[in-house]
Amino acid sequence: MAKYLNEHNSAETVNARMGNNTNPRLRQVMGSLVAHLHAFIKDVEPTEQEWGVAIEFLTRTGQICSQSRQEFILLSDVLGVSMLVDAINHRRPSGATESTVYGPFHVDGAPERQMGDSINLDGLGELCLYEGRVLDLDGKPIADAYIDVWSDNEEGFYDVQQPDIQPPFNNRGIFRTGADGRYFFRGIKPVSYPIPDDGPVGQMLEKLGRHPYRPAHMHFLCGAPGYDRVCTHIFVTGDRYIESDAVFGVKDSLIVDFVPVQDGDVKWKAEFDFVLDKV
Repeated sequence: MAKYLNEHNSAETVNARMGNNTNPRLRQVMGSLVAHLHAFIKDVEPTEQEWGVAIEFLTRTGQICSQSRQEFILLSDVLGVSMLVDAINHRRPSGATESTVYGPFHVDGAPERQMGDSINLDGLGELCLYEGRVLDLDGKPIADAYIDVWSDNEEGFYDVQQPDIQPPFNNRGIFRTGADGRYFFRGIKPVSYPIPDDGPVGQMLEKLGRHPYRPAHMHFLCGAPGYDRVCTHIFVTGDRYIESDAVFGVKDSLIVDFVPVQDGDVKWKAEFDFVLDKV
């Protein structure tokens, strides 16, 4: 092994500097990172000015991060990495409900509500009845399953984005199934909305000719004792962004027909069954 780095031995020379007592998993991860990063550099051959722009982009990405905003997660999302990591870590048998990205707007401590209650506290938006069952892979109902749900409001904002406008826990709630595994609650028909695009990631999307929008969706976190929980969305059929989700979260099995109904104040109905795999 050469002592000094050159264009041809760069990755090998860097990785050879790792100490003998380096954690094996860290050695594997960093070794692969260095190898792929150096291969990328050799492939695109950036100018020094271009590499400076890349460093400046990463610097600005870090600088805009705060307790309420994580631009690096946003970067991971729009590059499809978040969904790839999710897919690798949540491989499920055929028939089990597919997962998708967790997203930044889940809140711990949402109130547990009575089955059939409305999660819509501000009275805005078109009311929708959500219903279905929680089942195992054999089609049997799962009792005492929890369904943690959250969505944006009619303007495309989550309550945590508008703490002075929306009531706490607006469009959020937790429900638990009975022996029949059935759930039903009222929320609003969600709307599409843009991810934060006023920072480096948004500027990158614009340069790439990509929009920042997510198609309309309702979030679900569903689990039960003895079963593997699933974090997923259901998406509104026909949404204009369904095939170009900015964070690549859509899967065919999660696209649901929101059917128009006339039942008092309820204007829509969405049915979806969750199928859980045992731990």
